[in-house]
Amino acid sequence: MGVSRGITGAPRGKIDDVNPKRILVVGAGHVGLYAALRLSKKLSSREAEVVVVDPQPHMTYQPFLPEASAGNISPRHAVVPLRRELRKCTVVAGTVTRIDHDRMTAVVQPISGPAREIPYDHVVVAPGSVSRTLPIPGLHENGIGFKTIGEAIFLRNHVLDRLDVAAATTDPAVRSRALTFTFVGGGYAGIEALAEMEDMARDALRYYPELKPEEMRWVLVEATNRVLPEVDRDMGAYTVQQLLKRNMDIRLDTRLESCVDGIVKLSDGDSFPSDTIVWTAGVKPSPMLDATDFPRDERRRITCRPTLQVVDGDRVVEGAWSAGDCAAVPDLTKEPGNFCSPSAQHAVRQAARMADNIANVIRGREPVDYKHKHAGSVASLGLHKGVAQVYGVKMTGWPAWFMHRTYHMSRIPSFNRKVRVVVDWSLAFFLKREVVALGQLHDPREEFAEASAPPVGAARV
Repeated sequence: MGVSRGITGAPRGKIDDVNPKRILVVGAGHVGLYAALRLSKKLSSREAEVVVVDPQPHMTYQPFLPEASAGNISPRHAVVPLRRELRKCTVVAGTVTRIDHDRMTAVVQPISGPAREIPYDHVVVAPGSVSRTLPIPGLHENGIGFKTIGEAIFLRNHVLDRLDVAAATTDPAVRSRALTFTFVGGGYAGIEALAEMEDMARDALRYYPELKPEEMRWVLVEATNRVLPEVDRDMGAYTVQQLLKRNMDIRLDTRLESCVDGIVKLSDGDSFPSDTIVWTAGVKPSPMLDATDFPRDERRRITCRPTLQVVDGDRVVEGAWSAGDCAAVPDLTKEPGNFCSPSAQHAVRQAARMADNIANVIRGREPVDYKHKHAGSVASLGLHKGVAQVYGVKMTGWPAWFMHRTYHMSRIPSFNRKVRVVVDWSLAFFLKREVVALGQLHDPREEFAEASAPPVGAARV
């Protein structure tokens, strides 16, 4: 007669002679949230308990980061609260610091208190990815990524703050530096962030009579000879042409070599000061995977079968599953040796397939291969501007922008979030965009600390 284990390893007692399986979901990004949500709907509490571990209380819908940063939607509407959506799951606010699959146990460090072990029967390893950086002098001190809602909010406030700095100063060098915005990386994240932020800043200039649009300098640095590698070259070329028409400085076949003290030095020999350096040059699997005993490929991704089961050579690692950015999942729609791209499109579908396969295994059935032909890509280039290539059909301008919004609105989890995003967009047709910086968000105690500091030389009691 089976006895199930509590979340700290202690017995919880039997449930009518049934021992429900514990499914541990590591990470609540696209894969983790969708997989946990589907598992909690497909499996009864007598079949399985789903435990989700993530340090953040929300899932960030990353395709909406550029719009949240530009003020087109509220930042809160670009995230999905875990406890609201995963009501049938156990949510643990913490970080998985180690997975010992031989013992079927994970070590979790809660956001407060001592670490604890959580035993499991199945584990979904989906910590996602982090920014892939290079040892470029000055990047650590001066760069900012664009993967989290915090980074998106910071970038918005920072850009608007730079406009205030430029408008207030009488020093041409300070003004030029403040109005120079450098983005490194010409993939979707970089192009959308650059285009949306430039669009927002240009809108904001109507309230800055001291500044002229031509004083702003927006620089894109891309190491290859094209942007948007996910679409055909002609669509990438169209994107570059549109950005050039907006007087942006596009540097292809160019690398960032240094940004010490905010002085950007490029491989083409150019050098200029810039207060804003945004790094969007790719991602790599989460370093959390280094603290596991799962097999990895040369790019440090967990090796998987098309069924999303972790595989070590030809041997399936029983009870271990992975998908998304941190997993090497064979792409069955292409020649052998190809793997699914690290995109939200694959992650969401892999999560659903993986959840169904875990349910199949628990019920004694065979798992099914994941197979999905990449439908295409859509990108926003600012308000009412976009580029799209879907199932071979190419669109630009307003139709592409509308498709971009429609697609991502349909993919963000929960009816609640869909309604809020649509309301934000609808209000934007009638109300002007908010262009105020809330810089105090980043150091809210500064003013109070200054006011409450004891006078210099005052005696302490």
